[in-house]
Amino acid sequence: MQKYIYITLGIVSMLLGLAGIILPILPTTPFLLLSAALFIRSSNRLYRWLTENPVLGSRIKRFREQGGMLLKEKIYAILLMWLMIGTSLFFTGLNIYIILLGLIGTLVMGFKIKTL
Repeated sequence: MQKYIYITLGIVSMLLGLAGIILPILPTTPFLLLSAALFIRSSNRLYRWLTENPVLGSRIKRFREQGGMLLKEKIYAILLMWLMIGTSLFFTGLNIYIILLGLIGTLVMGFKIKTL
């Protein structure tokens, strides 16, 4: 039963990650990494399919093997995050909590995730 729960959660996570490619409000990489972690515990076939995907697989493999992301990917992620924060501030007005969340996200991306 646990195997089917992991597969279901992995598919949901993967769909959210794929939606994140189109929708800038959803992060792609964390959802895909979660999918890979769930698939490796439940289905070798789905894990292989995800990691061998020509578009998504290289990022997942690189993060799993080397533990980080490319500098240009990190810069792009931080810029996109601040674009969304700026959009939120535009529509909601100046909000210190949104700015603090953005600063925390920038610090996590900048210092906790290894740059290759």
